[in-house]
Order: sequence, then structure tokens, then C-alpha cells
Amino acid sequence: MEHKKKIVIIGGGFGGIELAKKLKSENVDIVILDKHNYHTFQPLLYQVATGGLEADSIAFPIRKIFKGQKNLKFRVTEVKTVVPEENKLTTTIGDIEYDYLVIATGSTSNFFGQTEISQNAMPMKSIPEALNLRSLILQNLEAAIIAKDPETEHELLNFVVVGGGPTGVETAGAIAELKKHVLKNDYPELDLNKVNIYLIEGSPELLGAMSVQAQQKSKAFLEELGVTVYTEARVQGYDGKTLSLVDGRNIGSATVIWSAGVKGVVLEGLNTEIIVRGNRLKVNDINLVEGYQNIFAIGDVAAMITDETPNGHPGVAPAAIQQGKQLAKNLVNIIENKPTTPFKYFDKGAMATVGRNRAVVDINKIRFQGIFAWFTWMFVHLMTLVGFRNKLVVFVNWVWSYFSYDRGTRLIIRPFKPYKEYKKAHDPEKT
Repeated sequence: MEHKKKIVIIGGGFGGIELAKKLKSENVDIVILDKHNYHTFQPLLYQVATGGLEADSIAFPIRKIFKGQKNLKFRVTEVKTVVPEENKLTTTIGDIEYDYLVIATGSTSNFFGQTEISQNAMPMKSIPEALNLRSLILQNLEAAIIAKDPETEHELLNFVVVGGGPTGVETAGAIAELKKHVLKNDYPELDLNKVNIYLIEGSPELLGAMSVQAQQKSKAFLEELGVTVYTEARVQGYDGKTLSLVDGRNIGSATVIWSAGVKGVVLEGLNTEIIVRGNRLKVNDINLVEGYQNIFAIGDVAAMITDETPNGHPGVAPAAIQQGKQLAKNLVNIIENKPTTPFKYFDKGAMATVGRNRAVVDINKIRFQGIFAWFTWMFVHLMTLVGFRNKLVVFVNWVWSYFSYDRGTRLIIRPFKPYKEYKKAHDPEKT
């Protein structure tokens, strides 16, 4: 019998799932590996963190996505090392061999080597991190209403978001909406004038990849909601109580949310010389990792360096999805000894929401802001969500929140322990 080629995909994100779906009818064996058994819709993580949605409404079981796809197997595991010379992976469930390997591991928060900040600030790149952040926000509000020390109360009621990209802008806006519509009902004894929200951005403008109109309007929307925006402000350090800026300004805060950068998740065993800016793997025009004949990379972890894209393609879902679709065609062509087709990214535009009836949208040369942009943002995100149930649940939640001015998931399911408390509890010298 003819040997079927085995394609192993590491990562159940947008790119990996799209690639596997497009190979459904092909004469290949597919194995998807992921450390979680679900796909995460990352663009809405900030709504989980701020109580707008429950975690299960933006997660979908990977096995259910591929229900009925006979040429695919899924395994929950963590990949430790790639062994290219033997065409195998070492994982927590044993060695896995491959004929073709596709790395779609995505990205994680980039703290740029600042250990103190990484230990004390809150990242938000996964569902567990979003739930930790939600718990911390609610715990700090509970602590603030019983705080006797004014300085402690001040720190507990200051919320700082670092990074003025779409995630940072949307998170700051969501916290401002929480303050405006929810806290006055949940915490009637709380002086809302003491609740402050800051957005810190190192460059001169917010949403640096978008149009000037979007940059200016997003800042205006945030300021309308009461967010203090600092641009051209670089973070120097954060010790869990005080955020210090390079220019000498200090902000006392017990909640610092880090959305200032991401880096690719690169596996051990690959040639480190092909790792470029952003901890991404350098790939050619068919997403083949430089220096290898059967290892590919797509999505956030891939950097396709060309004259048109000197820094690679943007780390957004449409880019990963398009790369997954094109790589599926090219892998079939490679197996059948047919010519491959270079990847060309079609930029569908960019958008960000700042809160109720406030959003900015850039589609090619078309720019619009306000309520129509907000409805556009909602429609696009609903359509991109995986699973009809998730679409329905998110839509119902949004409609309920819009008319009731309420958010229904303000639950501290698992109390969050800051890093220092966790480290103290697990100090080997004390066990």
C-alpha cells in the first residue's frame, strides 16, 4: 500500500486549524498537537478579563472542530524539542515522527527582558491569564472598599494598561466602561472619582499600524471615557506597587496589564540563526523555514521577510488563516511534485473598539469611526468566532450588555495570587 505522508501541526490556533481543515479531502495523515484541548479566540480575551464574557464563549473544543475528519488525529501534549535530523518531535507523551512539520505555535507576551515587570505585571495572551486578570481586578476592588490606608486604596483603584495597540486600547476602554456603568451599582460605597485608568504607549500615537484618523479618534474616545493617555512614555520598572516611567513619573498601582508586545513561541532544536526580530522563524515565500526541507511555520511565529514586508506580516488572525490555506495547497503540490505558489497576503484592514458605540475601522482607503464602526467590529468578530453556539452566546451577551448597561460575569472563580505570594508559598527552603 502507498505510504501516506504524515503532516504534524503544532498549535491549534487560527493558522493550524485552517491548514488542517483545508487538507480534509487529501490523501495525507494529519496530527495536531496542542497543550490545550481547545481553540482560543484571542481577540476577545480582554472581554473575559473585564467580565464581559465567560471563558467558554470564546473557546471551542479542537476535537469538535474536526468531528468527522477521518484523516486527522489530535493529541493534548507539550512539544519539548524538534529533532530535524530524525524527522521527529520529543513531547510529553513520547516521540512523534513526521514527514512534514508545520509550526503554528503563535506568540506570547514579550517583556523585553525586564524580569521585574514580567513577575508583577499581568499578561493576557491565554484564557488562564485572562481569568487571572479578572480575578485580580475584582479582588482589588473588594480590597479597596475596606482599605484603611489611603495610599493602599489609591494603588488598588489605579488600573494601568501598558501598550497602545488594539489590545491595549480595547482593554483600557473596557475597564473605563466597567467604571462608568457597573461599579456604581456593584460598589455603591466606592468613590468613583478615586478610580483611575491609565494607558501608557511608548510611541507618539496609539494604534500605530492604523490611519491618522483612527489614531486620533481612538485617543479622543478614551479620553471621553475618562482614561488618562500617556504617549511617548516608556516603562522603566514595576515592583507590584509602583509603575515607574523613564521620564521620572510614577504611578501607584496594584493592577498593571501588559500588552506592550509579543514574541513568537519558538521550539528548541531549531537553528537559532534563523530566529529574527520578535523571536520569529525566518521563512521563504511558501512558509518553508530557512535551512530546512520539510519544516514550515505559519502565523505569529513566522517571519516572511520581503521588500514589501521587511518585518514580516502582521501577527493577526487573517494573516495566519491565509497562510494556513495557502500552505495546504502547497503541501499537496510538494507531495505530488507539482510547482508551488508563493504566498501573497491580502490585507482586509484593521479595526479596534474603544467601548459602547465607539470604534475605529480602516478598510483599504476607507476610514470610519463611531457607532457604525462599532457595529462593523462586532459583526466581523462574531463571524470569525468558531462554532454556532459561541456566536450565539457572545451575541446574546453583547445585546444584554448593550440594553442593560451591565456585565454578568463578575465572578472570582479562583482567587489570583500575585507572583510574590505564589513564590513565597512554593519556596523550597520552607517546604
